Amino acid sequence: MKVIISAESTIDMSKELCQKYGISVIPYTVMMGDTEYVDGDITNKDIFEFVAKNKTLPRTSAINRFGYEEYFKKLLTQGDAVVHICLSSGFSSACDNAKAVAKTMENVYVVDSQSLSTGIALLAIKASEFAAEGLSAIQIAERLNALVPKVQASFVLDKLQYLYKGGRCSGLAVFGANLLSIKPSILVENGKMRVGKKYIGKLDNAVKKYCDDILAANPNVDLSRAFVTYSSATPERIEIAKKALTERGFKEILETTANATVSSHCGPNTLGILFIKE
Repeated sequence: MKVIISAESTIDMSKELCQKYGISVIPYTVMMGDTEYVDGDITNKDIFEFVAKNKTLPRTSAINRFGYEEYFKKLLTQGDAVVHICLSSGFSSACDNAKAVAKTMENVYVVDSQSLSTGIALLAIKASEFAAEGLSAIQIAERLNALVPKVQASFVLDKLQYLYKGGRCSGLAVFGANLLSIKPSILVENGKMRVGKKYIGKLDNAVKKYCDDILAANPNVDLSRAFVTYSSATPERIEIAKKALTERGFKEILETTANATVSSHCGPNTLGILFIKE
């Protein structure tokens, strides 16, 4: 049985990585003004320039039921079954839409990642490895559901403006953060985001402290793989994160840039390390 592994563009993996691990992707759409774009066809630079010029965020659209129905039908012509890993249902209605469509079809299994970005990618790569081992679609879905609570997804932000424009924090919080040069970390837990530790000072120092804190808070981890994912970052900042993961003993460290959907919510200079806990 050939099992197709699938996710949405919020997986934040490059086309090359998706091809390497055999992961199919359905894109979100991003509205900038009156123009609609497919996630993946525009760059983060386009997003950030639009926000700077228009003082408003792009609008992202959840994939509707019709979109999933057409997509799953196409995948079933390429394989015998589909395991699809969704952006957390706590962030978008897309997961509920995918599950509703899967109920009307045979051999389509939808997993709520309870995560975002390369937190989803970690699950998708595991799914690809399970498929290579010969597990059935339902077995893969069951294993992924068991791994969902073990995914560590977090980021450190440079500025709060994008969260403020998106209605996720107050103007007072933005003012205070800017005044004190606060760089907040964001933790994804139980499918939703919460603010973690706050760092004061230059972003490079904040990234180092954030990585040290996240790794210290998770003593037992699956060292096979970790991601360094960012909306934009200097080579030096990326190296700080990769060095922290290397010193911890991760065997494979994958570097990716967040796609337009995720970047339009977090803003520039956002960076995270993501891995699976034991």
